[in-house]
Amino acid sequence: MRTNLKPAAAAVALSLSLAACADIYYDRRDTVHLTAGNANASNIAVQTIDPWPRYAANRNILVNGEKIQPAIQRYKEGKVTPPRGLGTSSIELSTSPGGENK
Repeated sequence: MRTNLKPAAAAVALSLSLAACADIYYDRRDTVHLTAGNANASNIAVQTIDPWPRYAANRNILVNGEKIQPAIQRYKEGKVTPPRGLGTSSIELSTSPGGENK
């Protein structure tokens, strides 16, 4: 009788230790189920026929060829002009040769 008690006790101890590893215990969500969430937004997204406006598929974008050609040439040669004046601050930061900002 005692020989059957050891494997049963080991099985109970193993099942108790594995029960502590449940994912839902560490999740701590305030929902009914782990997949519960934003059902209204999900339904709207699923029932949307075409989310993109009609003009989004237009690939014929009109550009000024005289202005874009030099930019394409600079890009091919690796001489891209860095943008300037895009910030909202009037203070301009420059890096010194040592790599530290002044």
